[in-house]
Amino acid sequence: MTEPLFLQPIFKERIWGGTKLKEEFHYEIPSSQTGECWAISAHKNGQSVVENGLYEGISLDKVWEEHPELFGHYQSEVFPLLTKILDANRDLSVQVHPDDTYAQEHEGDHEFGKTECWYIIDCEPGAELIFGHHAQTRDELEHMIQSGKWDDLLRKVHINPGDFFYVPSGTIHALCEGTLVLETQQSSDTTYRVYDYDRVDAEGNTRDLHLDQAIEVTNVPHEDNELSFMEEQRTGAFITTLVESEFFSVFKYVLDGAGSFKQDSYFQLFSVIDGEATMTVGGETYKVHKGDHFILTSQIEEFTLDGDATIIVSHP
Repeated sequence: MTEPLFLQPIFKERIWGGTKLKEEFHYEIPSSQTGECWAISAHKNGQSVVENGLYEGISLDKVWEEHPELFGHYQSEVFPLLTKILDANRDLSVQVHPDDTYAQEHEGDHEFGKTECWYIIDCEPGAELIFGHHAQTRDELEHMIQSGKWDDLLRKVHINPGDFFYVPSGTIHALCEGTLVLETQQSSDTTYRVYDYDRVDAEGNTRDLHLDQAIEVTNVPHEDNELSFMEEQRTGAFITTLVESEFFSVFKYVLDGAGSFKQDSYFQLFSVIDGEATMTVGGETYKVHKGDHFILTSQIEEFTLDGDATIIVSHP
């Protein structure tokens, strides 16, 4: 099959969500507190469904399970990646994710750890996020958490549109108010909450914290990752390699005309975050617009893109 798999997003209401997913991408969202668009997902907690072609109406996990040839027989029991767009209308909880070993021991055999990365699509002037901490030992980390010394513990970073952050498992982090992000991550929904600003939901309840697990899995001391963005000018596109890791590689394509490209992985995930373009695959032409998400399978060896668009591309 040489056609792309276009996917129907799933939306998640969150206490910190807003309406940017509708305003920016024209999605039909469930409420004014919609925080997450699960754009490409085969996770049990949110299944994308194919919108077109031979597999129309079938969930991505079923396609993955029943048609491994579409994904180059990539060796993983479950689809390995999850692409989201997050609307942080308010601060997210301060949290940390486990690695694969800890997740499989404590959360079940089919749950990955969660290394992720963020591309800042947009943010308010002066916006920031929490990335890392200042504790030097695990005892100091535990003391500062138990004592509520959040201003001393948490490391804040100012951000701008176009910034990129690689967030390995074990990194204390939080998106903050006024931030719109495309997130590429391992296919995991395991989060250990460290601090939630003592806020309550509509029923007056605070959200659960997971302090023992968080202290256990947090990297101490925090270390920043050195990212070296590789840039390549091709006919029709300027391509930036944002990260290449053991879990995923992520690229930004800025299209400025027509270009031809080759499938250089088992399969590739595409998210159009601005503009529009035409994509030609196997002699068929498809219009792609801001807010579209699709997979190019391993059976697509070559494709062309023509337009004025920004696309985030990833593969395992």
